[in-house]
Amino acid sequence: MAWKKFPYPDKAYVYTAAALKKNWMRLHRGDCAPLPDDAAVLDAWRSYHAGEFGKAVEQGLACGLAGYAVANKAAAIYANYLESDDERKLALLLEVAQRCEEQQKKAPDCANAWYLHAYALGRYSQGISVAKALAQGLGGKIKHSLTRALELDPAHADAHIALGTYHAEVIDKVGALVGGLTYGAKKESGVEHFETALKLNPESAIARVEYANALVMMFGRAKMKDAERLYREAATCAPADAMERLDVELAKAEADD
Repeated sequence: MAWKKFPYPDKAYVYTAAALKKNWMRLHRGDCAPLPDDAAVLDAWRSYHAGEFGKAVEQGLACGLAGYAVANKAAAIYANYLESDDERKLALLLEVAQRCEEQQKKAPDCANAWYLHAYALGRYSQGISVAKALAQGLGGKIKHSLTRALELDPAHADAHIALGTYHAEVIDKVGALVGGLTYGAKKESGVEHFETALKLNPESAIARVEYANALVMMFGRAKMKDAERLYREAATCAPADAMERLDVELAKAEADD
């Protein structure tokens, strides 16, 4: 199976093992992934940060359960940003979700097994339409996994972003009243999660992009100026790896629109 190449290769994203260890906290402020002891797993993360997502998936899966976090994140980010074939994109996201469910059974205290499950199902839901996903009961699964991730690690900035997005997407599709009664979605909660994410990870471009999108979904034109400011801020963030570069390029596209 052919993996598309990362379109913005940069030597700055190619970390030696020593440099990756040194920069680990900065690179993983969003997902709070622990620094792996296993050199093979660390090598898979090196591929991931450099934008070699297909290689990172293969290397991660070769390490068994210890490599699931990097394999799943690489596959999910690749599917979201680089895969243009819709069927393949959805298939990749479902594979990630299934591996996460396996991981949840074997390592229930791994926050990223829950977060990446929700991320994959969330992007899958956007791919098939949020309304259809809610009808299939995916909303409950996403909310449950994100809540569990934050119970295990309250400082998981990316889970806060995803939960903020959940509140916004639900309100956007079914309205504030039904969203609140049926799905527990609230505008104030959405805003709170994004604000928390930005406090935890102030350099995050994607937190700003998703926050901007969410403000427009929840408040419409009333928050358009705030959304535009967030897009501009995101576009000027300094990316430290391939994923962050994809986030910044997305922000630039949004800011130009």
